[in-house]
Amino acid sequence: MTTTLDDVSSDSGHQEVSSKGAIGGSRAFAWLLVITGAAGLVAAWVITLDKFKLLENPNFVPGCSLNPVVSCGNIMKSDQAAAFGFPNPMLGLVAYGMVICVGMSILAGGRFRRWYWLTFNAGTLFGVGFCTWLQFESLYRINSLCLWCCLAWVATIFMFWYVTSFNLRKGLLPAPNWAKTFLSEFTWVLPVLHIGIIGMLILTRWWDFWTS
Repeated sequence: MTTTLDDVSSDSGHQEVSSKGAIGGSRAFAWLLVITGAAGLVAAWVITLDKFKLLENPNFVPGCSLNPVVSCGNIMKSDQAAAFGFPNPMLGLVAYGMVICVGMSILAGGRFRRWYWLTFNAGTLFGVGFCTWLQFESLYRINSLCLWCCLAWVATIFMFWYVTSFNLRKGLLPAPNWAKTFLSEFTWVLPVLHIGIIGMLILTRWWDFWTS
């Protein structure tokens, strides 16, 4: 039996609410967190290693610098790459690792209180907001793309929408019944649409380059 995105949004399978109000998620939801967290962690790890190499050798060219547009080196050398005074991927190493821990905890039968889920949701909201800012800066200020950054963006977008959907459907965040019904079957539409919009922006931003 295969697991689909609908299984993740509907929380079919193992899911429990304890007598103290703690809520657990399905195995599919847990695996989504583990996979997206791992994808983001790999991206952050590779970027961190390349950043260290770039600091050691200013002439170092990262492997993902493929052309004038897809140029990880340009991104790493920008001021935006250290928004908080240290390389951004170092934040990702911690944040994505925490997401993996949450997913693994759910797989082990972990259940959490409302405040935990809302805090987790706030973290993913910060993540997707930060990624949105980086997307704007990459497209319209730095004028370059980083493939590893794009992987982290996709992972963050998926985890944000699915965690938000989970909290809405479980009543941890207020939502009308029609929204809960929609999310129980079609949560996957939201991250796909979100990523599709970003893809269209990337396509139109460098249309002349892609079509030349």
